[in-house]
Amino acid sequence: MDVSSKIYVAGHRGMVGGAIIHHLQQQGYRKLLKRSSVELDLRNQAAVNRFFAQEQPEYVFLAAARVGGLSAHDTYRAEFLYDNLMIEANVVHAAYQYGVKKLLFLGSSCMYPRLAAQPVKTDYLLQGPLEPLTESYAVAKIAGLKLCQAYRDQYGANFITAVPTNVYGLGDNYHPQEAHVLPALVHRFHQATLAGTPCVNVWGTGTPRREFLFADDLADACVYLMQHYQGREPVNVGTGEGISIRELAELVKTTVSYPGEIDFDFAQPDGAPRKLLDVSVLHALGWRHRTALKEGLRITYQDFLGAHLNARTAYPVTY
Repeated sequence: MDVSSKIYVAGHRGMVGGAIIHHLQQQGYRKLLKRSSVELDLRNQAAVNRFFAQEQPEYVFLAAARVGGLSAHDTYRAEFLYDNLMIEANVVHAAYQYGVKKLLFLGSSCMYPRLAAQPVKTDYLLQGPLEPLTESYAVAKIAGLKLCQAYRDQYGANFITAVPTNVYGLGDNYHPQEAHVLPALVHRFHQATLAGTPCVNVWGTGTPRREFLFADDLADACVYLMQHYQGREPVNVGTGEGISIRELAELVKTTVSYPGEIDFDFAQPDGAPRKLLDVSVLHALGWRHRTALKEGLRITYQDFLGAHLNARTAYPVTY
């Protein structure tokens, strides 16, 4: 892949896709193909085939997906499974049909068993039950990985998979019911500060541990893998550093300057007890994250304030 290559970033209006576009532009890539979901519904096979036939992209970053937090996963199980299956199947098949040189598919840490040994290695895939709340999304992402491997095995397609940990950053979805945990907490603490609410409710016990990766770092890793990795097996992308939800809530509270208390609602689900990815393969390839969580959260909150003041709202459907 060089600066003259024709590159399609599917999901460019989402947080990760937007970060990939920005990163590629910074590196001098100019032939970047972008289509919003209004212009191209990736669930529509005929429309996807027409796009690939007309534009003939050489490289594809498949960052398009329906995403969301635990509440959204619990509410929209059918959509999380159907939409993501259709997006993956249509884009991967078209990439093969129209001779794409290389495709990078973005998986998810939800793909791994709920009680996988820590840190999670890619070998643990399909070695145990999934987290029930995110099962629909996980099954779809596993299917996407297996689809890439099947086209590689049968047709020699150069399709690779990156498995990111929890991602946050500029242009995130702050919807109070549908956002992932970090942006949801940012929104909740900000609103509580404005309203003078004495206490902020946080789901669960606060004990689960999670890993958080700044979206700009993920974009950098994706471009790096597109340039340097050719393997069949997925590659975990993360920081290798975990934090409890309780510690995260305290960090968000400090960042937002919220003066009140935090109340953990033990009646609500925790999700997986611990999720930390083994990133040794990526480190061996020569890549490491650059943005510490405290700094990334500061940048994210400033972005949230800009979005809030401009009455802009991001939504979880980014295809």
